[in-house]
Order: sequence, then structure tokens, then C-alpha cells
Amino acid sequence: MKKLVFLIAAIGFSIFAYGAYIPAKAVLAQYLINDAWNDSIRTGEIQKPWGWADMHPVMKLSSKKHNKNLIVLSGDKGNSLAFAPGYNTNSFKPGLGGTTIISAHRDTHFRFLEDVSLDDVFEVTDRNNKTTTYVVNDISIIDSDQQDLAVHQNQAEIKLITCYPFDAPIAGGPLRYIVTAKMI
Repeated sequence: MKKLVFLIAAIGFSIFAYGAYIPAKAVLAQYLINDAWNDSIRTGEIQKPWGWADMHPVMKLSSKKHNKNLIVLSGDKGNSLAFAPGYNTNSFKPGLGGTTIISAHRDTHFRFLEDVSLDDVFEVTDRNNKTTTYVVNDISIIDSDQQDLAVHQNQAEIKLITCYPFDAPIAGGPLRYIVTAKMI
């Protein structure tokens, strides 16, 4: 009987530990990403959040209204988006005259986009600690199977992109929610 109780307790503890591992890893990752961002600002050099990372912090996206200060990582693939919003490295750098594309998951970092409205203000701070201010001038939904994302070479703007709808039970559909903000 004691062996059975011990076995059940061990199984229960194992399930608990496995379930706590992912959230603990997520919290630690945010700490390491913020630390790498602060080191980047201080040194002006690329700093990886952990040694084997294939991404690094490139900017900070802030919104006072939505109480958000998000470190944006290089790249907009799964390895970056698992931890933070990702910067599409084929788009323009902020403040340099073209479209800057930042993506994140609809159920984590960009969940708040659902509450963004026209004339909301965002700030983007680069690794040189230069801040550029943007105001939301368009919110749209596109079908990525039917329509391409408009990217401009001569229009200083950011496009914040996430999957849509926000409450979809299954991720990965073709709809994209796009918040466009022009530089002011």
C-alpha cells in the first residue's frame, strides 16, 4: 500500500513539475531577453539572450495607453515568436523611411492589438536608444492567401501583424490583423 501511495505521489509530482516547466521557462526567457536588451543599449552591440540563441533583441515597442513595453527580437519565425514579437529583417528599420514589420502571436504578446484604436500612439526604441513615435492610422484584416501585405519604401510606418480572429480555437488560419501606424 505504501508503495502504491508513493508511486501515485511520484507520478503526481512529475506531472506537476512538467506542467510548471514551460511557464517557468517563459518567465526566465523574458528576464534574459530584457537583460540582453539592456546590455545592447549599454554597449551598442548585439547581445543574445542565451548563448545558443539564433536571435537577439533589436528594438523595444511601447504603448503607454496599453501598458506595454515589448522587446522585439530579430526574425519573425517560430524560434523568435515563441518568446517575443519578431522583426521581419527584410523590412525597413524603424525611422528610415519605409515599412517596418513586427509580428507576434495573437494569444500572447499581441493579444492587446484587439483593443488598439485609431490615433493610439506607439514608440519604437532602437539599439542606439533612439525613439521614434508612431500614430495608428489604419486597422485592417486581410486574407493572406488572397492578398499581399502592402510594404512601402517611402512611407515611414510600422505594421503590427498577428493572426485573426483573436479567439479562434485553432491557430494558423489565413486571416491577419494588421495595425498600421505612421511616423510622426
